[in-house]
Amino acid sequence: MPVKEQIYQLTLPTPYAVGDVHVYVVKGEALTLIDAGVNTDEAWEHFETKLKQIGYRPEDIEQIILTHHHPDHTGLVNRFDYADGIYAHHLVDQWLRRDPEFMNHYVAFFTELYHSFGVPKEFISLERRAKTTLRLSGRGKLTDTLKEGDSLPGHPNWKVLETPGHAQSHLSFFNEHTGELLGGDHILYHISSNPLLEPPIKPGGERPKPMLQYRESMQRFNHYTVGKVFPGHGKVFEGVENLINQRIKKQEERAEKVYQMIQQQPLSPFEICKRLFPKQYDTQFDLTLSETVGQLDFLEAQGKVKQVTEDEHILYAVS
Repeated sequence: MPVKEQIYQLTLPTPYAVGDVHVYVVKGEALTLIDAGVNTDEAWEHFETKLKQIGYRPEDIEQIILTHHHPDHTGLVNRFDYADGIYAHHLVDQWLRRDPEFMNHYVAFFTELYHSFGVPKEFISLERRAKTTLRLSGRGKLTDTLKEGDSLPGHPNWKVLETPGHAQSHLSFFNEHTGELLGGDHILYHISSNPLLEPPIKPGGERPKPMLQYRESMQRFNHYTVGKVFPGHGKVFEGVENLINQRIKKQEERAEKVYQMIQQQPLSPFEICKRLFPKQYDTQFDLTLSETVGQLDFLEAQGKVKQVTEDEHILYAVS
C-alpha cells in the first residue's frame, strides 16, 4: 500500500496582479520543493519563515521541481545552491539559462506579431517587459527534464502530465493512488488561467495556439479521478470536473461575444482586445491580448472566422 506523502503549502508574496503564489514542500523519498516563487528578498524571507514553521531549513530541500517557466514559479531557484537538482519541462531551461539566442528570438517574434495585430508602438515595450520578467525570474540550469508519463524523482507515485496552454512548458503532477494533483497554474479555483501567447520553439515555425491547447489539457482531466487540487494561486479545492465545465462554458461564451463583434465588420486583434477588455487592456496588455487571440484561434478552428490582410495588418472577418 503506497504511503501518503505529506504536502505543505507555503504562500509567498508577488508583485503581480494575481497576488500571492503557493509553493509546496513534499516529503517522500526526497524532500522536494514544487515551484519557487519570485526572485525578491521579501519572497525569500517569507519562504524561510514558513519553512521553519514546518520544521525545515532551506538547506534541507534536496531538489526543486517546477511546473512551468513563469517568474512567480521559478524565482528563487538560484538560492538553493545545496539542492541536488532542478527538474522541469525542457522548455524551462532556456529561461533559466537566459539563452541570448532565445531571448532575441522572443523579442523579434513579438515585435513582428504585435505589429501585424495592429498594436500601437507605445504598447510594444518588449525589451523593458523582458528585463522585468528576467529580474524576477530564477537563474540556473536544469539537472534533467520531465515529460509525459515520467515519475517524479523521489516520488514514484506522482506522474507527470504535460498540460500546455497557460504556458508551453506547463506540467501538472498527478498522484494515481490518492487522486491529488499538483496543478501549478493549469486550473485555479477563483479565476480562469490565461492561455498566454508564446513564440514557436524554432524561429519561423508556426505560432502555438494556447487556447486550443488549454481546452484540450483541461478536458483530459475528465479521464482521471482527480480529488484534491493544490494550485499555484488561490485555495486548494476539489470538484475539478465541474470547474472545467464552467471554464469551458465561459470561454465559449466569450468567443461568441468576439464573433458578434466581427459579424459587424472585420477587426484587428488589438481593436477586439480594446472592446473586450476596455478597462484592463492598457494595464494588463499581454494578458488581455493573449486572451483575445485565444478566442480568435478558437473561432478560426471552428471555421467561423478567417484572417485577411490589410496594409500589413491582420484582420479577422466572418468566414
